[in-house]
Amino acid sequence: MVCCGDAGCVEHVKDLTKTLGLTLPGAASIPAVDANHSRMAEACGRRIVELVWDDVKPSDILTPASFDNAIVALMALGGSTNAIVHLIAMAGRAGVPLNLDRFDDISRKVPLLANLRPSGSKYLMEDFYYAGGLRALLAELKPLLSLQERTVSGRSLGENIGDAKSYNRDVIAALDQPVQTVGGLAVLRGNLAPDGAVIKPIAADPKLLKHIGKAVVFNDYGEMAARIDDENLPVDANSVLVLRNAGPLGGPGMPEWGMLPIPKKLLKQGVRDMVRVSDARMSGTSYGCCVLHVSPESFVGGPLALVRDGDLIELDVDKRRLDLKVSEAELLQRRNEWRAPQPKYQRGFGAIFQDNITQAHQGCDFRILEGTAPTNEPEIH
Repeated sequence: MVCCGDAGCVEHVKDLTKTLGLTLPGAASIPAVDANHSRMAEACGRRIVELVWDDVKPSDILTPASFDNAIVALMALGGSTNAIVHLIAMAGRAGVPLNLDRFDDISRKVPLLANLRPSGSKYLMEDFYYAGGLRALLAELKPLLSLQERTVSGRSLGENIGDAKSYNRDVIAALDQPVQTVGGLAVLRGNLAPDGAVIKPIAADPKLLKHIGKAVVFNDYGEMAARIDDENLPVDANSVLVLRNAGPLGGPGMPEWGMLPIPKKLLKQGVRDMVRVSDARMSGTSYGCCVLHVSPESFVGGPLALVRDGDLIELDVDKRRLDLKVSEAELLQRRNEWRAPQPKYQRGFGAIFQDNITQAHQGCDFRILEGTAPTNEPEIH
C-alpha cells in the first residue's frame, strides 16, 4: 500500500488505526517529545504478547462496521485524502468490501469537528492531543459510531472511549456545534473520472468549488516543473492546471505531486488558489482546490490522457461532478489516436509492481495481497 510519510497524514492514519481498533487507547497523536510515548511503547509490548498468545489477528477485528467508524473519524477530523487509499487497501487485504461511494455517503452525514489546519483555521495536532485527542473526538461522534466493535485492548470501541470529553471546544467542537456541517472530503465522478476522484473542499477557496476553466496540460512532472513559471505559459487565474502520468503506474507509485504550484506570474497578480486536476496524491498538510486520484489514471488510457490545452473542464463539488466539456465524438477520435506508453520496467521488482498494482479507487495496492484466503503453504518437515 502506498504511504506518504508527511507528518499530517501519518498522524491522521494513526487516529484512524485506533478507530479501527488496532491500537491501544491513547496511542494516537502523542506529540513527539511527550513522555507518554515511552509508556505507550511499554504497554504495546505487553499487549502484543498477550494478543499473540490468544491468537488474535487483525482479521478478527476488522469488520465493515469498524471501517465505517474509521471513515466517520476521518471526516470529522478533516483528514488527509491519502487516508482514502490507505483504508481501501487495508479493507482489501482484510477481505472487507469498501469503495469510494461509502466515503462520500458518510461525508455527507458527518460534520467537521476538529479545527485543525489545513481543514480548520487555527490548530495543530499537538493542540488536538492536549484538548482530549481522538477519544474526545470519538466521544462527540458516539451517535454515528458502531460502539460494540472489538479492539486490540480486549474491550469494545465504546468502552475505550469511556467518559472522554473535549477540554477545548475551540479545538474539538461539539457534534451540535461543528466547525462545518459536512465532512472534510468529497468523491467526484464524471466523464473525466469514471472510477472517481477525490477533493478536500474545506481546504479550497470556496469560489472555486463550482468552476469552469480552460485546461493547461502537463504530460508529466518534469514538464510541469520546467514550464510552470514560464512567462509565456498560456495561463490565467481561471485556468485549470492538469498533470497526468502521476498515478499508480504513471508516477510510478502515485507520488505527492497533486498540489501543483501556482505559476509565478499569477502569484505576482495575487492569485493564491486555482483548480488543479491530476491522478497523483497530495500531502496531508497541503491545501488548495486540488482534484486528486483521478481514476483510471492517464497512463492506462483514462480520460485524463485525452485532455488537450484549451479544453474546458467543469468542477462542481456540490453535484460531485468532474467533466471534460468535449463531445463524445471528439473523445472517441482522440481515444483512437491515443497510444499506450511503453511499460516503465521490463524485469525485476518494477515489473512485478506494474503487473500487480491496482488503481487509486482500488487502494493502489498489490492485487495479489487482497482477500483473506489461506495461502496453502506446504508443511515443513
